[in-house]
Amino acid sequence: MKIKTKLNAGVGLLFLMIIVLSVLSGWYINQLKKDTNNILVANYNTLQYSRNMLLALEEINSDPAAYGVFERHLEKQKKNVTEPGEKEATENIATHFQLLKEKSDNPKLLSSIRRDIAELMQLNMVAIEHKSSVADATAKSAIAIISAAGMLCFIIAFILMVNLPSNIANPIQVLTESIKQIANQNYKERVHFESKSEFGQLAMSFNIMAEKLQEYSESKLDKIIRGKRRIETLIDNMHDPIIGIDENKKVLFVNDEALKITGLKKENFVGKLIQDVAVTNDLIRNIIKEIIEEKKDSKTETMKIYADGKESYFEKEIIDINVVPTGEKESQFIGQVIMLRNITLFKELDQAKTNFMGTVSHEFKTPISSIQMGLQLLENDKIGNLNDEQKNLVNGIKEDSDRLLKITGELLDMTQLESGSINLNIQNSEVSQIIDYAINANKSAAEQKNINLVVKVEDGIEKVLADSEKTGWVLNNLLSNAVRYSYENSAINIEVKKEGDLVKFSVRDYGTGIDEKYRDKVFNRYFRIPGTQKEGTGLGLSISKDFIEAQGGNISVKSEWGVGSEFSFTVKGSRN
Repeated sequence: MKIKTKLNAGVGLLFLMIIVLSVLSGWYINQLKKDTNNILVANYNTLQYSRNMLLALEEINSDPAAYGVFERHLEKQKKNVTEPGEKEATENIATHFQLLKEKSDNPKLLSSIRRDIAELMQLNMVAIEHKSSVADATAKSAIAIISAAGMLCFIIAFILMVNLPSNIANPIQVLTESIKQIANQNYKERVHFESKSEFGQLAMSFNIMAEKLQEYSESKLDKIIRGKRRIETLIDNMHDPIIGIDENKKVLFVNDEALKITGLKKENFVGKLIQDVAVTNDLIRNIIKEIIEEKKDSKTETMKIYADGKESYFEKEIIDINVVPTGEKESQFIGQVIMLRNITLFKELDQAKTNFMGTVSHEFKTPISSIQMGLQLLENDKIGNLNDEQKNLVNGIKEDSDRLLKITGELLDMTQLESGSINLNIQNSEVSQIIDYAINANKSAAEQKNINLVVKVEDGIEKVLADSEKTGWVLNNLLSNAVRYSYENSAINIEVKKEGDLVKFSVRDYGTGIDEKYRDKVFNRYFRIPGTQKEGTGLGLSISKDFIEAQGGNISVKSEWGVGSEFSFTVKGSRN
C-alpha cells in the first residue's frame, strides 16, 4: 500500500469515528431534551395550574374575585390536556365549578372540586414519574452506547497511533543510518525494504546509488594512490624542510630535507606523536614550541640551524589546514604544516651588503673630511679673499659635503645596527643635556622660520637610564623633522613626562601632518612620503627606531593631515 493511501485511510477513519461519535452524542442529547421538555411543558404546567386553582378555591368565600382567578387557570388547563384521563378530570372540575358558581354556599361542591383537582395532580405526578424513568433509561442507553463507541474509537486510534508512525518513521530511520554509512565511505551498505510503497522504490534507488559509488570508488582507488604518491614525491624533492601533522599532532609526512636537518630516520618520525619525538630531539622541540603552547601568532620566525656543514638560517612558518567537508558550511581543522624556508643565501647577501655599506661609508669619510678641510682653508682670509660668486660656490660645496657626511654617518649607524656591533653606553643621563643638544642643533633652522621651541619637563624628572649620545641623536632627528615640516611663525612643543617606570619624550609640531595611509610606513628604511620636496634619505626615523628599541624603549607617531604630528619615544627612568 502506498504511503499516501495509508495516511489517507488512517486520517479518514479517525475523521469518520469523530463524525459517528458526534452524531450519536447529538441524537441522544436531543432525545433527553425531548423527554425533559415533555415533563416541563405538559405535566409541570398542569401541576402549576392545579395549585393555583386550589389557592383560588380557598378564597372564594371571602373574595369574589377568586372566581375569575380560578376560571382563568381552568381555561389554561383545558388547553394543556396531555395524559390519559386528564380530559375527564378537567371536565369534572369545570362541571363542579359551574355548579359552585350557581350555589356558592354548597360545601360539598368545594369538596368535589378539591377531589377532582387532586385526581388531576395525581395523574400528572404518575406521568412525571413515568417520563422520568423513560429519560433515565434514555440517559443510561446513551452512556452505554457512546461509551462503547468511544472505546472502539480509542482502540482504533491507538492502533493507528502505534502502527502508522512506525510504518513511516522506521524506514526513514533505517535509510538515514544507511546514508551516514555511505557518507563515511562504506559503499557496501544496502537497504532492504520488502514493501511496495514509496520506501521500497527509495530503497531500490539507494541500493543502485551505493553500488555505483562502490564501483566508482574501486575504479578510482588506483588513481588516488598514484596521486598520493605523486604528492609525496613532490614534497620529498622540495629543498625546504616540511613536516605535516594531523589534528591530534601525529606526524603524517616528513620530507628528506627535514630528516637531514633533524638527524632522524623516517620510521622513527612518521606515525609518531610529534611531542614524543621532541622529547629526544632539541631541534624538533624548538620547532614545535608554538604548537605545544598553542600560540595563535602566525608571524614567521628565523631560526639558526647547523645544516650542510655550516650554520644555516631558516624561516619557520606554521600553517593551519582547515577544510569545509562536503555538504557542510563550517570549516574543520584537520592538521598543520610546518615549513622551514632556507634563507641562508639571503642572510649572506644581506651581510655582504652590510659589510659593503660599512666599508664604503668608512672610505667616504676620509675624502669628505679632506673636502671640508679644504673649504675651511678657502674661507680663511689669510689664504686670500673670495668674490661673491666664489663664496656662493664654496657655500654650496660646504652644504653638499655636510649632507654627504650626514648620509655617511647614517649608513654607518645602520650597518652597526644590522651587524649587531653597535655599542650602547646606557647610564644615568641628564635630561636637560639631551634636550639642550637637540635644541642647539636646530636653533638656527628654527630661527630662520621664526619657530618658537617650547620645552616642558615634568617636575622630578632629571635623569633617564639611557645612552645619552644615541638618545640625543634621536631627539635631534625628531626635532629636525618637526622644524623642516612646520610652517613659519608657528611653535613646536617638546615635552618630557613620566609613564610608570618609563620617561616619555615627545615632539609636537603644527605643520602639514602625515596622511593616514603613510603613517605606518614612516619608520621603514628609505621611505619618504610621496610628493614631499624636503631633503632626506629616509633613514633617520628607521635608525631612531632601532636606537630606542635597542635601549628597551618604544617609538610611535600620532598625526592628522593638515593639523600636525607628534613623535614620541620612551626610555627607562633613572635609578635612584
